[in-house]
Amino acid sequence: MTIAQLTEDRTVEGVYAVSRKQRLRTRNGAPYLALELVDPSGRIEARVWQDVELLDARFAEGDAVRVLGRVERFRDGLQLAVHTLEPAVDVDPATMAPAMRRDAEELRGFLEFLTAELSHPGLRASVERVLADRDLGALPATLEGHHSYAGGLLEHTVGVATLCRETAQLHPRLRGDLVLAAALVHDVGRTLELGRGPGFAVTDEGRLLGHVHLGVRLIESRAEGLAAPQLAELVHCVAVHHDARGARTAEAAVLHHANQLDTVAATRRVD
Repeated sequence: MTIAQLTEDRTVEGVYAVSRKQRLRTRNGAPYLALELVDPSGRIEARVWQDVELLDARFAEGDAVRVLGRVERFRDGLQLAVHTLEPAVDVDPATMAPAMRRDAEELRGFLEFLTAELSHPGLRASVERVLADRDLGALPATLEGHHSYAGGLLEHTVGVATLCRETAQLHPRLRGDLVLAAALVHDVGRTLELGRGPGFAVTDEGRLLGHVHLGVRLIESRAEGLAAPQLAELVHCVAVHHDARGARTAEAAVLHHANQLDTVAATRRVD
C-alpha cells in the first residue's frame, strides 16, 4: 500500500524507504526509533516502540524496508506504529523517493526549449556546459519546503525560467538572455549539495558551502564565450537570488522575485 493511500486505524503492509532514522528515548528512558518513511506517493512519520534493539540492527537510514504496522493519528497528521520490518533487498531505495506528479520527460523538453531560446552565444554555451551532466530530474529543489521531492529541482527550474522569460517579454528593457540564463542555472548547486535519494543527504561540500556558493563555482568553472563583465553579471544574479537587498541589477531582482513566486505558488495552501 502506498503512503498516499494510508488512512487512520488501518493495519498496513508495504515497502518504503527510510529517509530519516533516529534513536531516541521516551521520558521514562525507554529507547525507540523515530523514522521518516517515503515512497513515490509521499512521506510519513513512523515509530518503533517494541523490539527496538532487534529491529534497529536490521536496517540503516537510506535502506528500503518491508513494513508491517498500524496507522494512527498523531497531532494533526498520521503516524505509522511499526510492528515489524525487514530489509527489502530487491528494491533500489533511490526509486522510492517521493516523486513529482508532472511528466519528467516533458519538463526536460521544456528545459531544452528554454535553453535554445538564448540568442547570446556565450550565455547559451555556458548554460549548456553547466547543465550538461547535471540530473535535475533526480533531486528535490529543497529538502523541506518547496518542491521537496525527486524531480522538484527540474520542476522548479523550469518554473522560474518560464516566469523570467515571460517577464522579459513584458518588459523589453530587461536583458532577456541574461535573466533567462541565470534562471536556468540558479539552483544548479543543489546537484553538488545533495546526495542521491531517498534521503538526499547533504554532502560535506553542501554542508560547508551551500548550494548558492557551489552553483557559482560550477558556473565560473564552465562558463564559455563570456567576457568578464558578462560572467560577473550572470554570477551576481545567481549569488543573490535569495537576497532581494543584494540585487544590484534589474535582472537579479527579477530572478529573486520569480524564485519567490514559484515557491509560493507551489506551497501556499489553496482553499
